[in-house]
Amino acid sequence: MLRPTSFDVAERAGVSQSTVSRALRNSPGVNAETRARVSAAARELGYVVDRHASSLRLKSSETIALVTICRPGEDRSAINPFYFALLGSIAAATSARGFNLLVSFQENPDNFRADFVASGLADAMIVIGTTSNRAAWDYFAQAQASGLDFVCWGSPGSPFHWMRSENDIGGQLAAEHFVRAGRRHIAFVGPQQSPQRQFDERRDGFSAALAAHGLTAIVAEPPAAADRHAQGVAAVQALLEAHPETDAIFAASDMLALGVLQGLKDAGRRVPQDVALIGFDGIRAGTLADPALTTLEPDLDAAGEALVAMALEDDERTRSGTRIPVHLVVRGTA
Repeated sequence: MLRPTSFDVAERAGVSQSTVSRALRNSPGVNAETRARVSAAARELGYVVDRHASSLRLKSSETIALVTICRPGEDRSAINPFYFALLGSIAAATSARGFNLLVSFQENPDNFRADFVASGLADAMIVIGTTSNRAAWDYFAQAQASGLDFVCWGSPGSPFHWMRSENDIGGQLAAEHFVRAGRRHIAFVGPQQSPQRQFDERRDGFSAALAAHGLTAIVAEPPAAADRHAQGVAAVQALLEAHPETDAIFAASDMLALGVLQGLKDAGRRVPQDVALIGFDGIRAGTLADPALTTLEPDLDAAGEALVAMALEDDERTRSGTRIPVHLVVRGTA
């Protein structure tokens, strides 16, 4: 008869293999209920840890690994500021639990790595970053299918344990704000059918809210460009040529919105008098724009805490489909 393994215990207890390891070494990142369930499953299966063979492997690292996916060749200073803000929130939540944070920037197959937990370098792993790097997300999809466990922010699709903002609600808030202000020729600027599901969710919530008022959103897809800012500049130029009557724009991200703002100025449109503008993400750069950017801001403190909790599986949070609330921050552009 084959000797039971930690993977057998994980299946019986309904948790990941990494949680079994943490539970059996009494890691502070596993709550009492989960620890009891894992212990019961181990007893039922007759699973006994070989302490001599695995003493080093089972030693808690007291570390969480954070992988930030970048665009190939992207300078680190050019990474979307939203991800640096999210990184800061994750670092704060990690520190509050007495853990360390190991940060890995990854952009191409030469530095793809997902085995931080399996190798003992970390007790849990979180993945954030751009979804435009398809090779990276394909790699992590294969890693998860192989049994390596982690949670993601804004991952491209269902194979992952994911967390996102309440994107559709954010789109609804933007639409309602424009309608209350008397705007009637309202556009959405953002990628269509993007790997980043959150863009579609923001557009759909926005369009549905406008439709409830008898209005149809003008949808403008940004052309290919070096970055989101450049895409926003180009998108608003094309939008105003096709729809010069546009009097309000909801951009799918703050970086797009800042490009839209520049494009509106280049076209001689006053903001917000001629065209009102709302972004999404709440990045600090929006406060420095002229006028300051109105935006939908996710609760990043809640996001950091929830991602760490999900990664460590130490509370009752679902492992997939968690949403973080957003609120409208009204500034000069709307």
